[in-house]
Amino acid sequence: MFKIKILTIGKCKEQWLSVALSEYEKRLEGKLSIEWVLAKDDAQLEVLANQESFIALDPKGELLTSEGWSQKMVKLGLRLVFVIGGAEGLSQTLIKKAQFRWSLSPLTFTHQMTRLILVEQLYRALEIERGSQYHK
Repeated sequence: MFKIKILTIGKCKEQWLSVALSEYEKRLEGKLSIEWVLAKDDAQLEVLANQESFIALDPKGELLTSEGWSQKMVKLGLRLVFVIGGAEGLSQTLIKKAQFRWSLSPLTFTHQMTRLILVEQLYRALEIERGSQYHK
């Protein structure tokens, strides 16, 4: 089972977003567990991230198809840590330290929306690996 840790800033402020995240977490039960680590600000996020080997979510990172991400996720291993920056993105220090920089899209998303997109892509990657009809 995959163990995922997601480091990000602030609590989930929107109820609809909490509901959507909960839905994907429910779908992932038994396949993948998610630990949310919520930093108060950029400085605390940097301290937390410096204690981990992590994947930086960065608009300038590598763009992958969902299939490409599924393959990469399986190769990276069963324990993954993701870091989502705040309004200013991630510091250059964190970007340089990341084991992998992944761009979910060339578009800009709020860090709140990025959470949902990331969790959906984790679910999709596992469904692709499983060969299900979800990714059609």
